Amino acid sequence: MSQKTKAEELEALAAARWRVAAVLTTAMLISYFGFILLVAFDKPLMGKQITPGLSLGILLGALVIASAWVFTGIYVLWANHRYDKALHQFRR
Repeated sequence: MSQKTKAEELEALAAARWRVAAVLTTAMLISYFGFILLVAFDKPLMGKQITPGLSLGILLGALVIASAWVFTGIYVLWANHRYDKALHQFRR
């Protein structure tokens, strides 16, 4: 087995970052557009009361916002623990 060249290592690192970003972006788009489509095409479901003053639509809207924070946190954790460490080792 031959060792990877620096260019190959950097290319693999960039590809990994792209994959993580693409997966998280796709997850966010699915959650956002899924919510919007439910609002547009299933108003009775979104208007269903879970508790007095809280409808399913409000709850799902809050979850979409929370999911953006969660996906951002996942990316930051991944970048801090994997990407930045690998990039730092590459620079040495």
